[in-house]
Amino acid sequence: MIDWFKNFRNDESGAVTVDWVVLTASVCGLVALAIAGLQGNMSSIGQKVEVFLSSQSINSTF
Repeated sequence: MIDWFKNFRNDESGAVTVDWVVLTASVCGLVALAIAGLQGNMSSIGQKVEVFLSSQSINSTF
């Protein structure tokens, strides 16, 4: 049984998968934090874009 634990501890197969899972989870966490930080400002940004776009005119010269 002790040999099995030593072999299990020294076995590195699957380590890359664990690295990718941790990396992906950290990226998802950072995105969630960024969305939470920007959530309150999104309505005011959208209103400013609406005002800007509605004040623009389209010149169609062919």
